[in-house]
Amino acid sequence: MRIHRKVVVIAVCFGVFLLLYFLGGNAADDPPSKEVAEEEEEKDGTASRSPPERAHDVAAKFAKKSHPGGAGGGAPEPPGARKERRAINAGAKSKRRSIVGRRVTRRKRAEEVMHLAVVACGNRLDETLTMVKSALLFSLKRITFHIFAEDPLAPQFEERLKLWPPSVSAKFQYRIYPITFSVGDADEWKKLFKPCAAQRLFLPVILKDVDSLLYVDTDVLFLRPMDDVWSLLKTFNGTQLAAMAPEHEVPKIGWYSRFARHPFYGVTGVNSGVMLMNLTRIRSTMFKNSMIPSGLSWEDILHPLYQKYKNHITWGDQDLLNIIFHYNPECLFIFPCQWNYRPDHCMYGSNCKGAEEEGVSILHGNRGVYHDDKQPAFKVVYDAIHDFPFEDNMFQSLFYPIQTKFLDTVNTLCGRIPQVFLKQIEKTMRKVFEDKVVRHVRPH
Repeated sequence: MRIHRKVVVIAVCFGVFLLLYFLGGNAADDPPSKEVAEEEEEKDGTASRSPPERAHDVAAKFAKKSHPGGAGGGAPEPPGARKERRAINAGAKSKRRSIVGRRVTRRKRAEEVMHLAVVACGNRLDETLTMVKSALLFSLKRITFHIFAEDPLAPQFEERLKLWPPSVSAKFQYRIYPITFSVGDADEWKKLFKPCAAQRLFLPVILKDVDSLLYVDTDVLFLRPMDDVWSLLKTFNGTQLAAMAPEHEVPKIGWYSRFARHPFYGVTGVNSGVMLMNLTRIRSTMFKNSMIPSGLSWEDILHPLYQKYKNHITWGDQDLLNIIFHYNPECLFIFPCQWNYRPDHCMYGSNCKGAEEEGVSILHGNRGVYHDDKQPAFKVVYDAIHDFPFEDNMFQSLFYPIQTKFLDTVNTLCGRIPQVFLKQIEKTMRKVFEDKVVRHVRPH
């Protein structure tokens, strides 16, 4: 009798236990609130799944609870079901990974690259490479150089540029183009002013895949990062599409204001040795002129303009640019003289106030002053950059030689104001030093 009672008690306890077990299991299987469900989906990545994938996940969980593994499990899975479920789960995970990858890629901004163009003919190989070197010494962003060169010079550029150290080569890429003119007589264009100088007029036509560009003459040197002049593109208003500096600061001694026999921009004209251009705007603009009332595109205006004024122009392509912007002044942005500092700014007395206050930003050694002794202050800067070994200490091997040799030029008109030449380059070198050295050794 006692044995029967014990069996009944055990059976009752077991029944109560099973009842509690099933009640607890049903409560656990109840769907959570919306907020909790969304939070859990975000944690395990199901928020990004498609409705079929979510349904499959729910079914998989239910099947797992209903058919636990082990010797006491229920009915076995049908053949191939587990393999099919794994394949679906793998596809869902792969899809989630691809979604995440696309989101990251979309947020990452492409690195901005600056574009610089130069035209080299004759014996301008060394001068051009020195200009390229000066741009690389101080600039922060990567640069793409568009080098237009005569056929004999092209392989020489390739050979010399490949000799530069890898740390320098990593900062730029280059493309070399032949000298070409899309309209008119090529031989006639080549002889305009200086050999190949007219090539710059055709840059918007040739470089169709380039949005913006800085053109400089071969005799230009950067004394501060090219990034700074490049940033002027953002200051253009809705109609401006190019930027140049005035040809002169004093109208009474300016060439255009005294001798020009053709229209020119403003009071003193503009100098095209440093020219910042939004090529996209240039290609899409119809330019007013004195020939056709409806206006002409950039490519269509060049040849008829040259034919009309070829017997009245002295400075070739620069004169043609002055004529174009005389009739379209709203298209031109004028930047200060320190961005195109020439011997004219000091050989008749200092007349560039911006350079006196801030120092020279871009040095333009026209009149051949890098290669003679007429303006030794310009030659000192050119020789120092030309002779500077890449990866040497800038203060010891570049700034100190310039500063020392300037003492020999103080008796000349341009050399007597050394701060004009030295102020910006010293500031730039200090910034380069701080970025490369001080920032990396400073404790976090």
